[in-house]
Amino acid sequence: MRRRQPPVVWLFTDERQGEALFTAAARLPRGAGIVLRHHDLPPAERRALAERLARIALRRGLVLVDERAVAKAHDRAELIAARRRGAVMVFVAPVFATRTHPGARPLGPVRFGLLVRGCRVPVAALGGMTAKRFRRLGPLGATAWGAIDAVVRS
Repeated sequence: MRRRQPPVVWLFTDERQGEALFTAAARLPRGAGIVLRHHDLPPAERRALAERLARIALRRGLVLVDERAVAKAHDRAELIAARRRGAVMVFVAPVFATRTHPGARPLGPVRFGLLVRGCRVPVAALGGMTAKRFRRLGPLGATAWGAIDAVVRS
């Protein structure tokens, strides 16, 4: 059985999105992914949100995963640890300044490229990402990208 390639575009859910989340999910390209966050919702509400997103994902051919299933890295040690745990993709963040984590020092394109050089798993760029920024990071090692605002506003 052939292993499926991870999606290239990922929408991360966030409490700020409101109903725009569902519009954005419905507009994602076929094969894109959604990472369910919403950590502060009570369990029943989070389950209802997940079920609503799952219906959209099924209808649109999207991948829906819980944030706890996603490997994230902010430095080389975390990147190596994710690979050793068997991650099939690692989200590296923050590449650019982001509203989600104000004050966090972004990597920028050069440090991002140096960090992921030689990585043996696909790397997704996260943090202040847009499609235009992803195209810039492709030659530096990004195989995918994730966002909140860029996907909701597009």
